[in-house]
Amino acid sequence: MTVLSRRSFVVSAAAASAAFGLDGPLAFIRPAGAQMAGANPPKFARFKVGDTEVTQLYDGIWQKAHDPGFIKNASLEDTKKALRDGNLTDAHVPITFTITVVRSGGRTVMFDSGTGGQMAPSAGLMMRESMQAAGIDPKSISTIVMTHFHPDHIFGLMAIDTNAQVFPDAEIVVPASEYKYWTDPGLIASLPEARQGLAKRIQATFPSWKNVRQVEDGKEAAPGITSVASNGHTPGHTSYLVGSGSGQLMVLGDVANVPALFVRNPGWHASFDQDAAMAEMTRRKMFDRVVADKTTISGYHFGMPGAGSIAKDGSGYAYTPVSG
Repeated sequence: MTVLSRRSFVVSAAAASAAFGLDGPLAFIRPAGAQMAGANPPKFARFKVGDTEVTQLYDGIWQKAHDPGFIKNASLEDTKKALRDGNLTDAHVPITFTITVVRSGGRTVMFDSGTGGQMAPSAGLMMRESMQAAGIDPKSISTIVMTHFHPDHIFGLMAIDTNAQVFPDAEIVVPASEYKYWTDPGLIASLPEARQGLAKRIQATFPSWKNVRQVEDGKEAAPGITSVASNGHTPGHTSYLVGSGSGQLMVLGDVANVPALFVRNPGWHASFDQDAAMAEMTRRKMFDRVVADKTTISGYHFGMPGAGSIAKDGSGYAYTPVSG
């Protein structure tokens, strides 16, 4: 599957493999924040990193209305200009939801679970359409590895009315520090009323589920998958390194949101980040790491295909999506 914009050019498969450890060509989209968030993005994208097959599943989009408080240290006009520079609409902020699934060693591992159709009305496509299009049976998912506990990442695990498990036969691996924060009995009373609902739902589900396993930073979440602390967005936000050597994928989760905004401008502070200063520090550290190691990355809000490479670009970074 090839994803190209009108301002792109294709690099050969051989060059792509040498540069990024990918099988298949790369579409280099010139704007630093390239992202596909059009009206009809593909339901899935598939490529390989080393021996690992990676599938990106499209769960939909949130057309977020502009809000002067969305980016704390950038103006609304700065935000709109950055979107235009990234070939995105500036009528709203297009925040996509893209789930990463890897298959390696006979196991199918999914990172996060999508919105479950419980967020934006134009989201919730993973289970209804995208898995089927990609030929993935939901029952084949052996492990679901969570980056953090925000609604757009965990609501796909639980039915909207009953909180019944959607994936009862899969092992659910969660960051220990994230789990500890959200399940603290004193947390609910300490939160503003508007944020209490999420904590209540987490505490009504995760602690009673028998298939939940906590993982510490630097430990193996699943065979060949290592947890990497990336706190800031939430207290226990965690990324995951898949594979080894030249064939590595870093599942970033929400280290950055829309690439045109937060990859291009890593110092911008999103209102979604619980600790914005720590989130920025983490973002820069993670970007420098994947640049130095030539690691392929996936981002939950990076549009479709939602995976690619990052390179230094002036005072910020450039994101180049995979194509193949």
